[in-house]
Amino acid sequence: MVISTLADTVTRGVENVGDTLSETFFEPVIRLGVTGLSRAGKTVFITSLVANLLDRGRMPGLLAASEGRISAAFLQPQPDDTVPRFDYESHLAALTGPEPVWPSGTRAISELRLSLRVRPSGLLAGLTGPRTVHLDIVDYPGEWLLDLALLDKSYGEWSESVLSALATREDGAGYLAQARAAEANASWDEPQIKALAARYTETLHAGRALGLSGLSPGRFLLPGDMAGSPALTFAPLPPEERPARRGLWREMERRYLAYKRGIVTPFFRDHFSRIDRQIVLVDALEAIHAGPRAMADLQTTMTEVLQAFRPGANSFLSRLLMGRRVEKILFAATKADHLHHSQHGRLTAIIEELTRKARSRADFAGVETAGMAIAALRATVEERREHGGETLDCVRGTLLDTGKQAAFYPGELPESPQRLLSAAQSGAEHWLDADYEIMKFAPAPLHLKPGEGPPHIRLDRAAQFLLGDRL
Repeated sequence: MVISTLADTVTRGVENVGDTLSETFFEPVIRLGVTGLSRAGKTVFITSLVANLLDRGRMPGLLAASEGRISAAFLQPQPDDTVPRFDYESHLAALTGPEPVWPSGTRAISELRLSLRVRPSGLLAGLTGPRTVHLDIVDYPGEWLLDLALLDKSYGEWSESVLSALATREDGAGYLAQARAAEANASWDEPQIKALAARYTETLHAGRALGLSGLSPGRFLLPGDMAGSPALTFAPLPPEERPARRGLWREMERRYLAYKRGIVTPFFRDHFSRIDRQIVLVDALEAIHAGPRAMADLQTTMTEVLQAFRPGANSFLSRLLMGRRVEKILFAATKADHLHHSQHGRLTAIIEELTRKARSRADFAGVETAGMAIAALRATVEERREHGGETLDCVRGTLLDTGKQAAFYPGELPESPQRLLSAAQSGAEHWLDADYEIMKFAPAPLHLKPGEGPPHIRLDRAAQFLLGDRL
């Protein structure tokens, strides 16, 4: 193991030096990671971002586009031949067809390369010609990102944290009883382990249905072609001081370690550690709708997410010696089109407060962070309605379930995000002064003019934060 690890490290170090020299002196590469928990809108974000970079009529907030310095944009074969290609064309067709539908969500890692021909600005504008900047977009499930925290946890530590969290949930009682009844030091058989793993997986899915986000291992929710393998067939058990060598507890520990070694570590090594810009999409409105517990869980999850990154500036020397480090991280509250624009500032304040502690640590380490409310694809229009003597700021769209048009008022977010977070942190079961509703809208039919990408909210400003300094 030691020899193979050293050899692998040396090999990757040589590859890193070659890549760094090539990017520095020839064609720069921006490797953008896109992630978010289930239903946060990763696929729609990437599809709309690429479409709006190809046709930049709706991107005034991206300075290189508004200044006319991007002369061309085109898709190219991605550099990693062993990674599935992000199916941009099919997803765009789903969103822009005569009867548009939301594309299927992210279930595995994928990649896409978009190349931009950019004229330099400032003093270099008259000295050098256009250059090519490659944007490599890496799409991966947020559930996999949460697994990176497992790299620093033993099986006993992970089990203790999971069981403690389940003890606060009514729906966790069933698994807790089954885990406590298991004889950790007794001999075991495969059906017993499969039953425990299946029950624990059901508990994870139940937690996600409740709006909870800090659920691990993430591959249990998105197993893919590894479903049923021993590395995905384990579950947390109460701590044991002296577990028997061939007992159930030791076998669960062995499989947990295999999960980290065979699944989590390769993901970190081959993909995650190579990212230098990152956007984390957050469905904050869904968490608010789910209640205080979901909000508290989301805040904890965001802190753990940021700890997984390797923050710092990607200078030429640091990349040669230490590999890539994430320079910028954007936490984006999605589905801003579900609110009237008058409440977007409050949604931004909520996402900034949710990530404040985590971002302060990253800022100290040299990474630039920001929070923003966006909609990668706008599915609604705004209108005002009179109701009960009041004027309500509403949004109108096509309901996903019925296909009918409806105007919707979701409730007013508080001016101070602390009103939400204090209730979440105190363990309240319900919001004290209001309920926050959400509505699921279908994508609206699009009638795009030549040179225009799909309509959005602040996608151009998100692109400027993530890419602008490199263009």
